[in-house]
Formats: sequence, C-alpha cells, structure tokens
Amino acid sequence: MNTEPALPRKTKPSLTARKPSAILSVRTRSVGVAPFHLLAHGQEHEPPLRNAELFYLQKQIQAQTPMVLVLDDGEVLEGCIEWYDRNALKIRGHNRTLVYKSAIKYMYKLGDTGQ
Repeated sequence: MNTEPALPRKTKPSLTARKPSAILSVRTRSVGVAPFHLLAHGQEHEPPLRNAELFYLQKQIQAQTPMVLVLDDGEVLEGCIEWYDRNALKIRGHNRTLVYKSAIKYMYKLGDTGQ
C-alpha cells in the first residue's frame, strides 16, 4: 500500500483567468493559419485520367506544338508548353507565363478550332 500523502491535483487556469491580450493573440493566430491539404500526394497509384494527361502534355512539349489556352476568366494565351507539374504549366509565347491548371477552362492546338 502507498503510505505517502496524496497531493492535490494541478488544474489548468480557466480562460477567464488569463489576460485578455493572451486570449486575443490566440484567436489571431488561429485565424491567420491557411488550410493545408495533401490529398493527392499520398496516393501511390495515379488515376488513369492523370496518366493520359501526363502523356498528352509530354507529347506536346516534345513536338513544341503551339497551343491555345482559354482560362476561366476568358483570357486566351498562345504559346508552347515548356514544362508542367502537378498544379501548373509554363507557357512560352510572347513572354513566359506560369498558369495554374485549375485556372484553365480548356486548351487546344493552335491549328484546331477549339469550339
């Protein structure tokens, strides 16, 4: 049997016992944090549509095919695709432009109609 006297439990101070400035700083830190998503990075196998996309982009890069990209806001970009990654394309036209894939409405080869 334990013969030592029981010590009182330590409790955390309540939020009302803290200084108002400490509460405010905790709130501002939590509001300023941006959401962090890693959904696609944990997948071991790429979906079949992703493989088709990668094949198509690689083919256009190797052939230096002039492309037309129509963005969600209606802006039209013309140029050759220099490189790509999971989220963006780099287009070489009159100048070099980095375009997020999420901003692309559709794209087509320069000679095609695109309609």
